[in-house]
Amino acid sequence: MTAEPAVLEANLAFYRAFQTQDIEAMSEIWSKGINTLCIHPGRKILKGWEEIRPSWQQIFKVTTALEIEIQITASESTDDLAYIILIEKVTQTSSGRKNQSLSNATNLFENMGGKWYLIHHHGSPILR
Repeated sequence: MTAEPAVLEANLAFYRAFQTQDIEAMSEIWSKGINTLCIHPGRKILKGWEEIRPSWQQIFKVTTALEIEIQITASESTDDLAYIILIEKVTQTSSGRKNQSLSNATNLFENMGGKWYLIHHHGSPILR
């Protein structure tokens, strides 16, 4: 089963905010619940938007440009929960150097008040 279009759009909004390094757009996508989780590839678990936001701000601060390609491998939604599993190919330019990484990622969304919010993002590096 595939996730409904609104979930897929919320997922795309997350990656647009990521690629354009827009912390305000990112803030609109993430749930502000205390149980919201983010695990950047190879990093510790961050819990709650108060911990998650600074991690994205730091990524954006040290990054000149980002190019992100995603490939959804699975997705499903119910009335109030949805997941999207995908491969992220992220090319980050920082200090004049380009670094490319591949990650398996899982994004979990919760429908609250008719809007889908990201409640969990987990990226795991794909070793080549």
